[in-house]
Amino acid sequence: MAGMATFNLSSASSSIYSRPSLPSSKPSSLLFSSRPSILPMQRTPFRSRILPKIYAFSSNDIKVGSNIEVDGAPWRVLEFLHVKPGKGAAFVRTKMRNYITGNTVEKTFRAGVTIDEADIFKETKQFTYKDGSQFVFMDLSTYEEIRLNAADVGDKTKFLKEGMDCTVLFWNGKIIDFDLPITVKLKVVDVDPGLKGDTAQGGTKPATVDTGAVVNVPLFVNIGDEILVDSRTGQYMSRA
Repeated sequence: MAGMATFNLSSASSSIYSRPSLPSSKPSSLLFSSRPSILPMQRTPFRSRILPKIYAFSSNDIKVGSNIEVDGAPWRVLEFLHVKPGKGAAFVRTKMRNYITGNTVEKTFRAGVTIDEADIFKETKQFTYKDGSQFVFMDLSTYEEIRLNAADVGDKTKFLKEGMDCTVLFWNGKIIDFDLPITVKLKVVDVDPGLKGDTAQGGTKPATVDTGAVVNVPLFVNIGDEILVDSRTGQYMSRA
C-alpha cells in the first residue's frame, strides 16, 4: 500500500511540477518549495463564519434569562418548570416579563415546540447627564448619544448617577430597556447619627443617599459614608 501511495503522489507531482530539462533532484526541490502555495487552500477555519445565526430553539431549551419572541413582542423568562405528567404530553410552564410594557405573565408551552428567540443585543453606555426630562447616555467609543425619557428609566433613577456605565438593550434596532450595574456605590447625605456601641447587628435606620433614594442601613452608618447597594433590590450590602 505504501508503494502505491508513493506512485500516485509521484504521478500527480510530475504532471504538475516536473520539467523534462531539469535534473532529477530539482523537481523534488521545486515540489517542496511550491507546497506553501497549495496548503492555504486547505484551511477550514472560515467555515464557522459563514454559518447563519439561529434564531429559534426548542421549548425544552428554555431557562431563566432566555429572551424569546411571542406574539411579535420580546419577553424575558423569569421562571420555568419542565412538567412531565403521568398522563398526557409534557409541557414547560414559564413566568416571563415583556421588555416593552413591563407586564409579567405566566405562559405554558408544549414540550419540544419551536420558539422564536428575540434578537436582543446589549451595548455599554455611560449615563452622562440629564437634559430636562430626558436621560442622556453616551457610547464612549463613538461619542454617539442616545436619550431615554423619564418613563423609560422608571424607578431606576433611584440609583442612577452621572458617569455610571449601564447596559442598554436593543431589539429590532430599538432601545427596549437598560440595566444598572448590580452593585452601585452611593454616598449618604442624610441619616440620624450613629450611637456609641452600635454594631452591624444592632438594627437599621433609613438613610438618604446622593441620588435621593432612601436605603435602610446599619446604625453605625453616618453622613458622608459611602455604601454599596444592590440596585436590583435596593438593599444595603456593605460600606464602600
